[in-house]
Amino acid sequence: MPNNNKELILSAPLSGPVLTLAHVPDAVFASGAMGDGIAIDPLNDTLYAPCDGEVIHVARTGHAVTLRADNGAELLLHLGLDTVELQGDGFSMLVKEGARVSNGQALLRYDVDSVAQRCKSLVSLLIITNGEHFQARPITLKGVKVGEPLLHIVAKRPGEIRGNDADMDIEVFGQIRIAHRGGLHARPAALVRQTAQGFKSRSHLHFGGRSASCDSVMGLMGLAINEQAQVHVSCRGSDAEAALQALLATLSTAAAENDHAHAPPVKAPSRAAEDGVLQGVCAAPGLVAGPLVRLDGLQLPDDDGGHDIEEQRQRLRQALEHVSGDIRLTLENAKARRHDNEQAIFSAHLALLEDPALLDAAYVSIDQGDAATHAWSRSIDAQCQVLRQLGSPLLAERANDLRDLRQRVLRALLGEAWQFEVPAGAIVAAQELTPSDLLHLSAQGVAGVCMAEGGATSHVAILARGKGVPCLVALGDALLAQAPGQSVVLDADGGRLELAPTAERLTQVQQAQARRAALRAQQQSLAHAPARTIDGVGIEIAANVASSAEAGQAVANGADGVGLLRTEFLFVDRRTAPDEQEQCQAYQAVLDAMGEKPVIIRTIDVGGDKQLDYLPLPAEANPVLGLRGIRLALVHPELLDQQLRALLQTRPLHRCRILLPMVTEVDELLHIRQRLDALVAELDLSERPQLGVMIEVPAAALLAEQLAEHADFLSIGTNDLSQYTLAMDRDHAGLAARVDALHPALLLLIAQTCAGAAKHGRWVGVCGALASDPLATPVLIGLGVRELSVSPPQVGEIKDRVRHLDAGQCRRVSTDLLNLASAAAVRQACHQHWPLG
Repeated sequence: MPNNNKELILSAPLSGPVLTLAHVPDAVFASGAMGDGIAIDPLNDTLYAPCDGEVIHVARTGHAVTLRADNGAELLLHLGLDTVELQGDGFSMLVKEGARVSNGQALLRYDVDSVAQRCKSLVSLLIITNGEHFQARPITLKGVKVGEPLLHIVAKRPGEIRGNDADMDIEVFGQIRIAHRGGLHARPAALVRQTAQGFKSRSHLHFGGRSASCDSVMGLMGLAINEQAQVHVSCRGSDAEAALQALLATLSTAAAENDHAHAPPVKAPSRAAEDGVLQGVCAAPGLVAGPLVRLDGLQLPDDDGGHDIEEQRQRLRQALEHVSGDIRLTLENAKARRHDNEQAIFSAHLALLEDPALLDAAYVSIDQGDAATHAWSRSIDAQCQVLRQLGSPLLAERANDLRDLRQRVLRALLGEAWQFEVPAGAIVAAQELTPSDLLHLSAQGVAGVCMAEGGATSHVAILARGKGVPCLVALGDALLAQAPGQSVVLDADGGRLELAPTAERLTQVQQAQARRAALRAQQQSLAHAPARTIDGVGIEIAANVASSAEAGQAVANGADGVGLLRTEFLFVDRRTAPDEQEQCQAYQAVLDAMGEKPVIIRTIDVGGDKQLDYLPLPAEANPVLGLRGIRLALVHPELLDQQLRALLQTRPLHRCRILLPMVTEVDELLHIRQRLDALVAELDLSERPQLGVMIEVPAAALLAEQLAEHADFLSIGTNDLSQYTLAMDRDHAGLAARVDALHPALLLLIAQTCAGAAKHGRWVGVCGALASDPLATPVLIGLGVRELSVSPPQVGEIKDRVRHLDAGQCRRVSTDLLNLASAAAVRQACHQHWPLG
């Protein structure tokens, strides 16, 4: 066992300014969710070991490495933010897993310029991932050079470890009704665990005469707590009252998840026998044909026992660390792409992987002489059996998440890579697939998947719907008796797997697939034509971009202009502000890329979660409500003046439109307009570019008429407007599913914005995520929006959507939608009035 009583001084793995985690421009790292530590904004191109230790995990994409120091501290060294998206391009890993490294040894190199231009930030992290046993005390918060003392790592005393409070006599109790859809299954249980771990007190849930520690996801799931069940919560320790209130809030409010909201109607299998057809349940819709490919799970040989206990314990620890690292990378990738469902599912997997119920059982088996492989497998099987016996179909489905972890850890133990290679276009058959299986199969381009077991609300089903992979479940054991290679038709909508389709039927399905492909091709072929509704109302479909390269993609995809150019890419991840010439060149490049089309350029929007090293801002309790957007520009007018000068030097000036972020009152707009007019006069220009206001706080929407009197146009940022209106952080894992911009309150604000703008003859656009949602297109048109700015690949689709709508009907129906009670009701009405597909 490692000696974790030793203190340790970590040396700087990089050279550069030192930041506390609170100043890292990433919510996951800044919140401490990944662990305690420190950050460096690097000036060099090589990452070095901060101490002697062993390499226990190397990221496949080469941007991160985890070491175990000799005192047992586990250290994640992560180069840059969102660098997993680069897929290893620009990185060169210099060590391998299992290697012994010395303090100051080079671990990885990277191409500074290449990586910096493509990632969110070069700010790099040193995180203690097993921080429950260690404390990190910064030695310096100034700039450091490689090898200089950086962090003092100290093992926590028993009394400092959560749950070992000196004052354990304080105990409080509460009760609450469970609001989570489907009850307390894996994902809400993981949220409860995450909440409990933020306090020193020990917390338990009590239900049906049984109790479970809030530290154990398995224990919480084992209580089989249904939706709306009344549970009791107990917390014991010095911060018991705070822990209790936090847990009660988590159990009662972080409830809306996407399991059921986006699940297709479950179709029960027909009991009428039909030759050549297996009946199942639709888990993800679609109609596809292709060769059947059988996928079998990993099987273990018999174990004769008698193994070295410490060796097997070490093997299991290393395998768990390896899988944990892989899951964290999956989470990082999902977060970067805002795949909320995927993020929630694998967050729950990570919590299960650390669950004491699983780990203790596995280590007990090893102590009795079992191999690590068999000990882990038996531990998982035992917990799966517990879930099956609870009588809850939903919890029985969650046993599949445990089987996923069994497969992943066994592969790590056996040193086996992913074993299957499935040809694109195949239909995969299996006893039951796991979430990891689904991600791999989707990446390989399979046409569809079908399972003998499984359910329509399983995590595999949720992922299949998100990836657009047709999926049938509960087909029965007859599925596994089918010969591989035969052509089949997977009609997920009808709940059927057709085993012997005729040539005519195969042709029919292929024609349906061809029609869908042709529709996409047709949309793209017409993407460069204007978008007009059936009754002749023109809607401009622009693109959101962040560089001249993306502007080029926008033109290729038929965009009518740039609806939002985010200029932050010029200001972040550097030591000094870009000068006037550099800014002008960057803006001119975007205008040049767009030809004769207009470009809306948003002035610098930093603050909040986006910080500038060369513009230190005071620490704020809630930076999203603090000094950001136009507020920051007014406090530091030199930044805005320089940017406005650069914008005024672009040509032709009439195609450049300036957009002001985070405006809340008319005086802010008037001040910037006066400053812009002064600069126009100073530069002796004959024209001033249009000046617009972003509507992203409720105050601006409510003052739209007054703002429109002095602005040339208004652009609605639905992402921020949603979170500010609903008082829900859109990055909060438990609330993300509820931050829906089709909420009636948001629609009322959009309607008021359009009405206010119309009184002064101004046009209104939408540049937030809602503009890219085809279901929302008729609503926005009906409320008076005349410009939609979307991601470049969606231009053709949204233009096609506009051409099939009647603006008059959109106006009549959208007025009625304002009276509905929820976002779900609005979405349902939209599907009825303007069905997709």
